[in-house]
Amino acid sequence: MNLPNILTLSRILMIPVFVIIYYLPAQWSYLVSAGLFALAAATDWLDGYLARKLNQSTPFGAFLDPVADKLMVAVALTVLIEATRVSF
Repeated sequence: MNLPNILTLSRILMIPVFVIIYYLPAQWSYLVSAGLFALAAATDWLDGYLARKLNQSTPFGAFLDPVADKLMVAVALTVLIEATRVSF
């Protein structure tokens, strides 16, 4: 386990925190959720940078990085779609 892989795993662990904070009945919940999403984007860039810079690319990291990206984006889109649904 190296630092880039730990950063990738931290992105996956941020997903439930993102959802919980998004649904909190507080005025700041959307802003903090957006901040967590931005933090996840920053760790995505950072883990790729560190993996190349420190020559710590692994097959596990190459598999997990796009999975973590897709999970985070899919959950964020699902939450946003659910929040803007229209009732007939």
